[in-house]
Order: sequence, then structure tokens, then C-alpha cells
Amino acid sequence: MRNFQKVSIDEFSKYYDKKFYEEYDLPKRMTSHSAGYDFFAIEGFTIKPGEIKKIPTGYKATFEPDEVLLIVDRGSMGYKYNVRITNQVIVIDADYYNNSKNEGHMFISLQNEGDKDYVVQKGEGYAQGIFMKYLVCDDDNGTTNKREFGFGSTNKRKKEK
Repeated sequence: MRNFQKVSIDEFSKYYDKKFYEEYDLPKRMTSHSAGYDFFAIEGFTIKPGEIKKIPTGYKATFEPDEVLLIVDRGSMGYKYNVRITNQVIVIDADYYNNSKNEGHMFISLQNEGDKDYVVQKGEGYAQGIFMKYLVCDDDNGTTNKREFGFGSTNKRKKEK
């Protein structure tokens, strides 16, 4: 099963007024041949030149264990506005979903390297997510480690014995 969901209202209200909870849309493909699902702004925001802004998406995603969700820029952001996702491509692993720290709430950090304000209106797309299958090495022994926390937690895992 593969889908996007809203985070709980409790998780959502850490970042936004609860009144917006019913108003925002889940990611959507905008054409029949789009690879990416557009992420839409819950509230409008502005990123000034040189500024970095962390955006709580209000989304979590569930998908198969041998898949990854890649979050990337929308096509025009770089060449029209010189705005990019700070880590270029965000990798969301299948076990990030419903983690104990933040339910799998995804965040996107954008940086404006241009010379003009980058303005995103409420409901406007600002990133896109692409689901993909991935392969592992033939000699991969697997691991029994389980995700214990949220974003960036793979460096905090206990070492296997």
C-alpha cells in the first residue's frame, strides 16, 4: 500500500493553527504522466534572499519496505528563482512512517540563493515527492535494526551485536 496521509491534529498543531487542518490538500500528481506528487503550502510563506526556511508539510507517507520516497524541487524553482531544497534530495525511508518521535511528519528545508524574495501562496506547490523501488547488494546481510526516532535518527541507532 502506498499513500499520503495527514499527520494527527496534535502533531499538526505543533506548527500550525488547528483551523487549517481540514483545509489543506494531500499531495497530488498534476498531470496523467507526472512522476511527482506536488506538496502544497498549508500557509503562505516568504523566503528572503540568503534565508533558509524549514517547512512542516503536515504529511506522512506509507509505502512498501523496498521503496523510498524522494522529495525534490519543483522544476522551475531552481532556474527561475534560484531556490532549492537544502539537502538537494530528501530520502524518506519506509520505516519513517509513524515513528515514535513525530509520526513520520515530513519537513522540507528550502534555501533562497537568489536576489529576490521567494513567495509561496497558501495552496501552492513548493516541492514534489516521487516513490521509487530500490535494490540492495547481492551480498547484503540485512539488518535487524529498527528506527527508534524521527528525522536523522539512523545515526542514533544502537549497533547490532
